[in-house]
Amino acid sequence: MRNLSSVFLMIAITQVGFGQLVINELDCDTPGVDNKEFIEIKSNSPDFPLDGYVIVFFNGSTNGDDRSYMTIDLDGYTTDVNGLLLIASSSVTPFPQLLIPENVIQNGADAIGIYLGSDFDFPEGTLATTTNLIDALAYDTSDADDVVLMGLLGLTEQINEGSGNNTNSIQRNNDGTYFTGTPTPRQLNDGSGVLYNAISMSTETNIYDEGQSFNITFTAEQNVTSDLMFDISLNNGTFNTSDFTGNTSLTIPNGQNSVMTTISTVDDALDEGDEELIIRFTNLQTPYIPFNSDLLVRIVDNDFTVATWGTPISPTFGVVSSTQPDGYYDSLDGLSGAALEQEIQDIIADPVTVRAQTYADVIDILKEADENPAHSNQVWLVYTEQGRPKLDLQTGSNNNGKWNREHTFPRSRGGFFDIEEDEIADGINVWWTTEADSLRHGNSDAHALRAADGPENSLRGNQHYGQYTGPAGNQGSFKGDVARSVLYMQIRYNGLSIENGFPEVQGQLGDLVTLLDWHRNDPPDDFEMNRNNIIYNWQMNRNPFIDQPDMVEYIWGIHIGEVWNQPLNVEESVAQPVRIYPIPARDHIQIRGLKEPSEIIVISSDGRTLFSKEMITDGRLDLSLSAGLYFLHIKNTNQSSTHKFIIK
Repeated sequence: MRNLSSVFLMIAITQVGFGQLVINELDCDTPGVDNKEFIEIKSNSPDFPLDGYVIVFFNGSTNGDDRSYMTIDLDGYTTDVNGLLLIASSSVTPFPQLLIPENVIQNGADAIGIYLGSDFDFPEGTLATTTNLIDALAYDTSDADDVVLMGLLGLTEQINEGSGNNTNSIQRNNDGTYFTGTPTPRQLNDGSGVLYNAISMSTETNIYDEGQSFNITFTAEQNVTSDLMFDISLNNGTFNTSDFTGNTSLTIPNGQNSVMTTISTVDDALDEGDEELIIRFTNLQTPYIPFNSDLLVRIVDNDFTVATWGTPISPTFGVVSSTQPDGYYDSLDGLSGAALEQEIQDIIADPVTVRAQTYADVIDILKEADENPAHSNQVWLVYTEQGRPKLDLQTGSNNNGKWNREHTFPRSRGGFFDIEEDEIADGINVWWTTEADSLRHGNSDAHALRAADGPENSLRGNQHYGQYTGPAGNQGSFKGDVARSVLYMQIRYNGLSIENGFPEVQGQLGDLVTLLDWHRNDPPDDFEMNRNNIIYNWQMNRNPFIDQPDMVEYIWGIHIGEVWNQPLNVEESVAQPVRIYPIPARDHIQIRGLKEPSEIIVISSDGRTLFSKEMITDGRLDLSLSAGLYFLHIKNTNQSSTHKFIIK
């Protein structure tokens, strides 16, 4: 915990003497998606610097236990000419001076306090206190009074904003009492003070293709009384002045209320990915303020790339090779039963080599591992079987049209949990040591996390597979993928298991029969092999049931208890100048590149030799096989190669 120095305390106390701060207005609950909540504080003097102050939010619910859940450090901020500082999301108008995410202010019975101090003085879970307290407000939305919380803050009254989805705010009278009424963000509650002229910005749409031009219109609430000159910025991340042309220094002429500028985006030949520019005012002066700002406009890059392998609904096989190190699975040969499972775990949960990343890092992993093979600026969504722009990651409470992180083994069933550090994306070179008993790390294990449509993820909830079979009309391209991901979780972490039926015991997930069927009928394709390779690069472990799909049968399926030996090894799988086609096949395949008489062996996905044939030269191999994944092993005196193929 960081403490204020005595000098800093003296400065802060002096500030209090000249500009006491109070909570001027609070809107803790709004209709709909609850995105227009705000808190407004007021100083006795205008343009008051807020260095040395923090706002602390306390949760009065039974689970909250009257402790802090959010702290906002006010260092660097200043109240305006009316002594006000508006704190809200970008959905609130006029535009706030201090931005916070949507829907983070809890409804009540809760409380808010202004303190002398820093955010380090109030880590999450700090009990409410009067120490260094400047002002406090206890409030609710038609909830019972939290007398304990009020007592901790020295309050005798809890103000009711109204029932849920109300249209009120709690506002402070000049005498220190409160009333409820129509919200008045960035205005004095009694109607006095400087009246602002707010400037709004708008575009016709918020998505344009690279190379297109678009107009930005700026409109004042009232006509300006002299020429209003202002500047705007469009920069955001990699989008900068090299990506557009157009005037960013604008003037609304005296007596008028609007001006428009045309922005032309540059169509370059670079695959930079889709970008979002942010339109911001940079120098509006009182009495002009932004009505809205930080307007996002997406520029869709037309230079995206297409992979050489297919999407899960148009799968390819054998294009992407496993990046497993030589001998990665060799220690499994000759083992069976519990010994086989233990040895697999010793490989994929080895604390010497395996790494655990944060839950925030998973976003970056999925942008790479779940990239849509048909469009490099998109992720491929599990369940809904479609691409979605990487920029449409869900960051707020609204998940419509957004993608997020789906735990194939639900957190509530697995017993995973978050810690504060999980929300820090610190990159591939920072990791936790992890082992088989590190169940918490299942929360961020990318082998069992997928990019998913937000609403569909919510619809799945924590249902078992078999209860949940995907959205109506799905092609089942995700089924083998999720089966192998949750089977991996059983072996990777102690305390997890895949069971028959729909168990309600924590650590158990069903339905095993369903998942085995999904595994057999949706074999690993190039998309899944590619994501296995990428996750290996981050976590230094692999999903063995993607590399060796027939191993599933030796642990859960038709070969339980039998001795495992790799039907393929890395040396035999090295690509040779032999081609087979078409893939997928129906009743035959063509073999090209044979240099001498060869034995052709057809092997099932569970490692059984189905038949063999000698071929003298290139030709057609007739097949009579059911749909599924198979291996074609070709050997002669000079070469040995193995090829995957699928029968439709």
